[in-house]
Amino acid sequence: MIRDLVIEQRRLAITGPDGATTTVDGLPTNGAPVGTPLGPWIQGARGCVDITALNPPPSPGEVFRYFQTLPLPQLPTRQQPPGNALVGLPVVFYTDGPTTQTFTLDIRGFTVDIAATASSFTWHTGDGTDLTSTTPGAPYPRHTISHDYAGGSWTASLTTTWSASFSVDGGLELPVPGTTTTEGLPVTFTVLQARPVLTNPYD
Repeated sequence: MIRDLVIEQRRLAITGPDGATTTVDGLPTNGAPVGTPLGPWIQGARGCVDITALNPPPSPGEVFRYFQTLPLPQLPTRQQPPGNALVGLPVVFYTDGPTTQTFTLDIRGFTVDIAATASSFTWHTGDGTDLTSTTPGAPYPRHTISHDYAGGSWTASLTTTWSASFSVDGGLELPVPGTTTTEGLPVTFTVLQARPVLTNPYD
């Protein structure tokens, strides 16, 4: 990146031969610490300067740090049957939230496009079992995620893992080197025990 700039410079306090602070041209520093700017700015020549090294494009690691702070969707946990369930009949889990998201960021003057994708889903069933898949599941009868419960009240929740790719100023698309997660709101339901009861149909 080339810019037309007026170069300015300023003296810095350095350590002199006698151990005291001074400047390159021997001016007094009044005891200022080494590295302290001193005196007025001195204007130099105007010209074209290559500032690429001073402001390099965002690295994958820098983009990852931004990726971790993005407001990614907190996908909800859906279960079937809604409300109460029965022992012996599996509870079906799925989510119906958005599984892709795009963001455009300004990072140090560079336009960075990030495309995030939900890459894995972990349902915490509440009874100590975790169910993990690479798809968001589906409602009955196309379901792929289900769990059998004992009787009782249970709270289930979903952790979504997100991966992403990025490009800088419309350039080559690269993978973001890491993942991040979001937590959806939990759902609580009761699993009932059904018991057969004999009745007289003539009563």
